[in-house]
Amino acid sequence: MHRTLRIFVILLCLFMLILVRFRESALFYDPLISFFYGDYQSQPLPGIEWISYVLNIFLRYVINMLLSVAILWLAFKDRGIVKFSMLLYTIMFCVLMSLFVVFWHTSAQGEYMALFYVRRFLIQPLLIFMLLPAFYYYRRVNP
Repeated sequence: MHRTLRIFVILLCLFMLILVRFRESALFYDPLISFFYGDYQSQPLPGIEWISYVLNIFLRYVINMLLSVAILWLAFKDRGIVKFSMLLYTIMFCVLMSLFVVFWHTSAQGEYMALFYVRRFLIQPLLIFMLLPAFYYYRRVNP
């Protein structure tokens, strides 16, 4: 693939990640969006439909993961990096979702910061911002 086209597709994937972020309220069921924008420290956690909520988090995570892995593939053209990234994303989802459920059930009113940040890692494509420089550095050190 021509370099200019690869850069264009990478930028398109980044735009799609941004679009998912800014259309999150319309695309996904997430009652915690409005909860964390309000005065959440003095309120109890809202009621949620667990099956729907977990499926929506999973869907959003998969969309972010696929776009992120596409960016990594286009940037490095290395199957090893893609395989490792997919494995890392899978492990991270299992660990973070488990932590989310534990924090949901154990957080006292007003102590929601751990829940907030675990949820943020689940619904935002933050891992790509750590993997891109890490793989770039890896490629520079190990040509």
